Amino acid sequence: MATMCRATMATSRITFSCGLLPLLGVALQMAMMPVTGNCQATAGAATSSISKGGSTTQGQAVSIVPKDFSELRIEPGDLLSVSVYDTPEFTNSYRVDPAGDLTIPLCGKVNVQGLTMPEAAKRLEVAFKDGQILTQPQVNVDVQQYAGEYVTVLGEVGSPGRVTLIAPMHLSEVLAQVGGLTSLAGAHVKIRHQGDDAGPEEEIPYSRSQSNQNAASILVRPGDSVFVPRAGIVYVLGAVNRPGGYVMQEDGKLNVAQALALSGGTVLQANTGGLRVIRRNADGTVLDFPLSYNAIAKGTQQPLVLQAQDIVYVPMSRTKAVFSSTSGLLSTAASAAIYDLR
Repeated sequence: MATMCRATMATSRITFSCGLLPLLGVALQMAMMPVTGNCQATAGAATSSISKGGSTTQGQAVSIVPKDFSELRIEPGDLLSVSVYDTPEFTNSYRVDPAGDLTIPLCGKVNVQGLTMPEAAKRLEVAFKDGQILTQPQVNVDVQQYAGEYVTVLGEVGSPGRVTLIAPMHLSEVLAQVGGLTSLAGAHVKIRHQGDDAGPEEEIPYSRSQSNQNAASILVRPGDSVFVPRAGIVYVLGAVNRPGGYVMQEDGKLNVAQALALSGGTVLQANTGGLRVIRRNADGTVLDFPLSYNAIAKGTQQPLVLQAQDIVYVPMSRTKAVFSSTSGLLSTAASAAIYDLR
């Protein structure tokens, strides 16, 4: 009877153990579920804060990676991942030195600057063969980290500053990265390539309100500087409510009627039929255009399109002031107040 009791107790222990194991497994799975969710959330946050050009934190400038990776060229400072098939001793990460070389064990220095990834892989295969290290090497090269360079964008843009580039980008895309042109931007954009302050500037016609098909093919490369100058200034003097200089807004296009509107219009004593526009040419010559605001208002005369540094003079009806002479107008315009109307 004692033997039967011991057998029954042993059986009950086995039964209890068999029933407890599944419950323990379920409990462990339930305990691990929040941990897995946190890991996934952390990984997702980490992934969202890493850009394609390297790891950056949220809110910082990111590297702009082009759609076509075939345009990417190896530059000094890039970290390359080199994989050699069936030869793990050569598979490693290598940093491109300032001379554009990779230092591979037994191969020595191999220059890869300016090459694409497939071209660099082919050059490394040739180096392994020429060095009689491997007879039929199969090399794969990839970029682990780009040594991002900058394009400096200054002038009349939404957010002047630096844009990180790792490959050439179209001018319109670079300007979009800094918020586009402001209303005071001129009709041209200047590009100085490779940061050469003494080098020539490339002037590109560019307008924020019109099509820029001619500039669609212009590429900005890492190291370039882009400057968007402010539109020119015209001066409105004489019998107007607010004489002074005015920035030619909206791509630098302004006519006489618009300039008078910016100055608050003419006063009651103005001789609106005797307007004059003084223009100084690049060669030093001066042109004088007589106009009639009355004819412009009636539509019988087209308003003259102004150029930067033009002077619009509205005389008084019955008096002659010092401004009536061309030299007097030029000297007065030089000391006129500048109005920056946005």
